[in-house]
Amino acid sequence: MIGRWLESRTKRVHRAGPLAAVRTPPNAGVLSCRVLDPVSEPVSNAEFSVSDTMGRKVVGGGTDPFGSFVATVPTGEYRLAVSAEGYTPYRASVTVTEDTLASLGDVTLQVAQPPELPAPGDWEIEPTHSSIAFTARHIGLARIHGRFNSFAGAVRIADEMEHSAMHVVIDAASIDTNVRMRDDHLRSGDFLDVRRYPTLEFYSDRFAHRGGNRWAVTGALSLHGVTRTVTLDAEYLGLGNGMEGETRAACRATTELHRDDFTVSWQTMLARGIAVVGPSIRVDLDVQIVPKG
Repeated sequence: MIGRWLESRTKRVHRAGPLAAVRTPPNAGVLSCRVLDPVSEPVSNAEFSVSDTMGRKVVGGGTDPFGSFVATVPTGEYRLAVSAEGYTPYRASVTVTEDTLASLGDVTLQVAQPPELPAPGDWEIEPTHSSIAFTARHIGLARIHGRFNSFAGAVRIADEMEHSAMHVVIDAASIDTNVRMRDDHLRSGDFLDVRRYPTLEFYSDRFAHRGGNRWAVTGALSLHGVTRTVTLDAEYLGLGNGMEGETRAACRATTELHRDDFTVSWQTMLARGIAVVGPSIRVDLDVQIVPKG
C-alpha cells in the first residue's frame, strides 16, 4: 500500500499550477496547447482535433479566448491538428502518459497564402458539379432536407474581385425533398406557388472580402413575388482542373431565409391546420464555375 501511495505521489508532482487540481481517470492524462498568431497574439476559436494512431478522432473543439485548450484523453500516442481561418494548419504528434500533463506549449500558426482567384471574364455555373440545398425544421421538430434540381447561373469576374457580379435563376418546380406528396404541396399556393412564380432569382454585384478565403456576397433575392436583400457567407475553395483539363473555380456558401420576409406566412398556415416547416430555412450552396463558352 505504501509503495502504491509513493508511486501515486510521484506521478502527481508532474502537475503544476491550476492543473494540479485536475482529477484524471485511471489510464488517462491531460493534453494541452496554446495557439498563437505570428505576432504572439492568441488565436481564439481555432479548431483542434486529436486522433489516435488509427486516424480515429478522440476529441475536438475550439480554443478559448486565450487561444488555449485542455483535454483529458486515454494514455497513448496521438496526432494533433490545429486549424484557423487564414492560417496554415498545424500538425504534431504527442504521447500522453497516465496522470501527467502532456503540453505542446505555444504553437504558432503561419498566415496562409489565399487561393488564386478566377481570371477576369464571363463564367457560368456548371450544374453537374453544383448543388443548391436547404434545411428546415418541421414545425420545430425533425429536420427536412431538400434541394432544387434545376438552376442556371452566370458570374462576371471583374479585374478587382469586389466589382464582380452574378445572376442565378432557379426553377421553383424542381424542388425535391424526396417525398412526392410533400413536394407537390411545396409547389402549391400554400408555399412557392410555382404557377404564379415559376422561378427564384438572385442577383448580386457586391462582393466583400472578409479575410482569408471568406467573402460576403450581398444581393437581391426574388422569391414568391417579393424581393429582399440577402447576404451569402461564402468560402472560396480555389481553382482546379476538370477531367478534360478545363479550369474550374469552386466555392461554398450559406445563408438563412425567413419565410415571413417573402410572404410565405407559417403562422397563417398553422391557423388553417397545415403542418409546415419552421419559420427559417438554411440554404447551402456548393458551386463550381467554368469559363463561359
